[in-house]
Amino acid sequence: MLTLNSVDELISYIGKETGKSPWVKITQEKINEFAKSTQDFQWIHVDEEKAKNGPFGSTIAHGFLTLSLAPWMSYNTYEVKNLAHSLNYGVDKVRFISPVKADSNLRGTFKLLEVNPTKGGGYKIKNQLTIEIEGQDKPACIAETLGVIYPS
Repeated sequence: MLTLNSVDELISYIGKETGKSPWVKITQEKINEFAKSTQDFQWIHVDEEKAKNGPFGSTIAHGFLTLSLAPWMSYNTYEVKNLAHSLNYGVDKVRFISPVKADSNLRGTFKLLEVNPTKGGGYKIKNQLTIEIEGQDKPACIAETLGVIYPS
């Protein structure tokens, strides 16, 4: 994990990769729990028998389940020390490239795109997040994640 001691040190990483998260397994149980939380029970996600004969040969994770791992992936990739707090600000340009079959492993790679001062003494940061599927060439998702950090 990359540890940066200040916003100035973070700024020096603009245009560079800040790291890769550990792998996380997307189990059928996680998919089912996400379905319950979001009330999205589409058969392609939760009906294992029907999905065996579907277009992917198994159930697949919800795209937004994959994307919802972005904060965890970030926290496990790099950190900036000496912050009072940070906030999730949103995402830009989200694309779901490849389906994530149940029991796949995912990890995120972050590339820092921008660090800009905001009103109130914070900094808005933009990362390119590529979520890859272990053993596959095409990623599951590519998104630009946005956050705001506040130095202490």
